Amino acid sequence: MLMKSDDTIPTRLSLIERLKNWDDQTSWQDFFNTYWRLIYGVARQAGLTDAEAQDVVQETVISVAKKMGDFKADRAYGSFKSWLLQITRRRIIDQFRKRRPQNETRMLRRDETVRTPTVQRIPEPAGPPLDALWQEEWEQNLMEVALEKVKQKVSSKQFLLFHQLVVKQWSPKKIADQYGVSLAQVYMAKYRVSALVKKEVRNLEKRPY
Repeated sequence: MLMKSDDTIPTRLSLIERLKNWDDQTSWQDFFNTYWRLIYGVARQAGLTDAEAQDVVQETVISVAKKMGDFKADRAYGSFKSWLLQITRRRIIDQFRKRRPQNETRMLRRDETVRTPTVQRIPEPAGPPLDALWQEEWEQNLMEVALEKVKQKVSSKQFLLFHQLVVKQWSPKKIADQYGVSLAQVYMAKYRVSALVKKEVRNLEKRPY
């Protein structure tokens, strides 16, 4: 079960500050590992193809790198979550714009005004509104990131037993028979891994302010 939160991904102030250094490859890799599935999932659900969604991930990360120096981690500026959504939204719309016939794109650009940015005039992608998709994917991504981190902290066997029971929803008896373990081992794996996942989720839910 996913836990609700306004900002449920690790956007700690320290990480944001580190990302302002383009040479900090470790922090940028951490950022990519944390957010790429979120951005990709929203792009796909918005109606883009696999290739287009991958381009959105790439262009969003590049945009974040370029704009990170301007981001201010305070309430007046807005949350990192909302800021990242706006960048992702623009990159998704860019992909839809590329599908337009060339002459239609030129006409759209001639009609642009300072008061009405292009991003506001292009219709919202088909399907659920991006804000709703973002929130859904944000929460799902939180759990996936937490599980991935916990997977590195427990034995492969314990994680497998937990995964089959909680994620695959196999019965405890089926798991015990399939992997030659006792029911007690199945229950203990669930207890230990679940506790670690909950702890990781709490860590990920910490806000930068």
